[in-house]
Amino acid sequence: MKLLSTYGRVVAAMIVREMSTRFGRKPGGYVWALLEPAGYIAMMTVIFGALARAPALGTSFILFFATGYLGYQLYQAKVAYLSAAVRANKALLSYPNVAPIDTISARFILQTATTSLVSVFVFSAIFITLPSVPQINWAHIIEAEGAAALLSLGVGLFNSVMFIRHALYEQIYGIVMRPMFLLSGVFFLPDNMAPPYRDFLMYNPICHIIMLFRTGFYPEYRAIGLDSSYLYEVAAVALMVGLLVFTLSRRTLRNDHF
Repeated sequence: MKLLSTYGRVVAAMIVREMSTRFGRKPGGYVWALLEPAGYIAMMTVIFGALARAPALGTSFILFFATGYLGYQLYQAKVAYLSAAVRANKALLSYPNVAPIDTISARFILQTATTSLVSVFVFSAIFITLPSVPQINWAHIIEAEGAAALLSLGVGLFNSVMFIRHALYEQIYGIVMRPMFLLSGVFFLPDNMAPPYRDFLMYNPICHIIMLFRTGFYPEYRAIGLDSSYLYEVAAVALMVGLLVFTLSRRTLRNDHF
């Protein structure tokens, strides 16, 4: 019980520190965290609308792109933040009460809260502009968030070790992930692609996260190809591998100089 209490206090203190470092001590930092994705979605909607007569789903370009972009961010924003957690907080690991896993926990909680707040803000603003608010399926939205959380936590744990140990891996990972924004179904529906391209895209678990997330906003969306079992299997494997690599490396993460 005492160990759990100490863990809670350390993580809470690190969350406060992360908030101060990331957003600054002024309210403007939090405001920018909300306005940046909203502005990006608005800009891409204008471009998207100029290139196509109608979105691939529904009648609103901005809602279609927002569900794709924020669905993608459920995974990508967490992974990017978690992957640098240990390296960014190396100085704190010299304190006996601070463990490498505490840095991951603090960033995971903070990013989950930030992404949720951004999503509520963006979708609330979008719904005001629509003639009618869509029927929301919260179960699918929460399920997408849960699957993305498991997958991002596993990959983040693995990356936090590999980025420190192998600089080449970090470069390769960055190269591989660059096209994922275009290949994960943010701008289109993967199930509308013709075989064998659709089959190839369905190996990407992020596609399934976005498709599942979109079903929460579009009751008419059939999401052909969505495989929740595959998504959870990939997430479970990633989490087990990430935990194993991180656990085996925790002592060296604390003691190594990087």
